[in-house]
Amino acid sequence: MSSKIQQLTETIYNEGIQKAREEAEALLAEARKKAAAIEKDAQKEAEKRIAETEKKAQELKKQMDSEIRMILNQAISALKQEITSVITMKVIQPSVKELFSDQDFLKKLISDVVKGWIEKESYDMAIILPERDREQMVSFFKNNLAEELNQGLHITFSKKMKSGFKVGPSDESYLISFTDEDFFNFLKGYLRPKTSHLLFEEK
Repeated sequence: MSSKIQQLTETIYNEGIQKAREEAEALLAEARKKAAAIEKDAQKEAEKRIAETEKKAQELKKQMDSEIRMILNQAISALKQEITSVITMKVIQPSVKELFSDQDFLKKLISDVVKGWIEKESYDMAIILPERDREQMVSFFKNNLAEELNQGLHITFSKKMKSGFKVGPSDESYLISFTDEDFFNFLKGYLRPKTSHLLFEEK
């Protein structure tokens, strides 16, 4: 009787151990399965993040390349303009200054402007001249434009002016400027595109 009980006890014990082993193996297998799934999901997520990072890096590189090209083009354009301006200035500025320092040219220009104004407008006219030229210009007007002076032509002198002259109605409501700077700016605007084309073969 005692041996049967012992045998039964051993059987129950062995069955319990076997069952525990099976459950442990099942739990272990489930854990391994879940771990594999987690690892797979983690790998997918990592690959996704890497792909997104690479995409953003490519987009950033493309954007940076575009901005660098734009900055370089702007810098080149600005440099071309600066070179063109310097060369244009070197070419025309001395000639214009020399021309406006020629008193005979200036007097003829004043005379032609005055006569042209009077023909189309009236004797109601004012001319502003540099103060430094007062003496010789007063003499010039008295000797060459005396009739116009008597009819209402008015001349004044300004210390602010360095060269040339300005002309307008007597009330000076507007003035047309004939200075070396005016001619220089006009010629510069006209010659700059041509100079740029010659220098850089631009269309």
